[in-house]
Amino acid sequence: MSASSEPQTVLLTGLSGAGKTTALNAFEDMGYYCIDNLPYFLVEELVARREGISHLNRLALVMDSRDPLFFERLPGIMKALGEVGANFNVFFLTADDATLVRRYSQMRRVHHLASDRSLPEAISDERSRFKGLLPSAAREIDTSHLSPHQLRGILRKACGADLAAEPLPVTICSFGFKHGLPTEADLVWDVRFLPNPYFQTHLKEKTGKEGDVADFVLNNEIGQRFLSHLEPLLTFLVPQYQQAGKVSLTIAIGCTGGKHRSVAVSQRVAEMLSGLALDLRLIHRDIGKE
Repeated sequence: MSASSEPQTVLLTGLSGAGKTTALNAFEDMGYYCIDNLPYFLVEELVARREGISHLNRLALVMDSRDPLFFERLPGIMKALGEVGANFNVFFLTADDATLVRRYSQMRRVHHLASDRSLPEAISDERSRFKGLLPSAAREIDTSHLSPHQLRGILRKACGADLAAEPLPVTICSFGFKHGLPTEADLVWDVRFLPNPYFQTHLKEKTGKEGDVADFVLNNEIGQRFLSHLEPLLTFLVPQYQQAGKVSLTIAIGCTGGKHRSVAVSQRVAEMLSGLALDLRLIHRDIGKE
């Protein structure tokens, strides 16, 4: 499913609880127009109307047994979608019974086929009804032991995305612990062990963006040892997140107020990562707060 001017259509289907929502989010991040739980009777109308509508050129649909007539209408659905062009792909998401039961327990939701029977019976019925209906070209993905990031990575690779070549958006955010942790952070480093310029009269009013403050924080035995460990760790970790299909990464670095130490370290981390194929963004969240 490489990039093309021809319409590209993806049908995501499979067992309830197997990860179709996560999969749909992955396609949305890849620029597809995504529709969840599309009723079967709207498929032909959608196909007929998409010509000339640019945002429908790449279309990802989730259709499954939430529609009471889904299994009966599935052959016709695939025929209508397949007639749009050669770039039609079907992904069938599945998982083992124990995983599905656990996920439903965690979600605290009722399986839509379990109104008058147990959850394991509903799962078994849904699984059996898919047999023989999907084309041989359908890509089956067992999500039983996949994390959301791994599933996204598999789908992106299946669409021809070179994960290593795509610049991963990486945000480096300095902050002050007294103002609260950044809720979006993936990695957090506490650098309050470094020398504090706050207690130096000539540095107190400056910020970690200024050279003499950065020198005070980092050009000492503790600072240099810290950086010597941090750089190889980051240059190892960031590409691993990228290969795993992570869509973005936020590295948060905190000190007490977010003005001196965290800012100086964040500036240096940005320099460390500048040689990698990344979309880098540097934010000093609390630098203007007192």
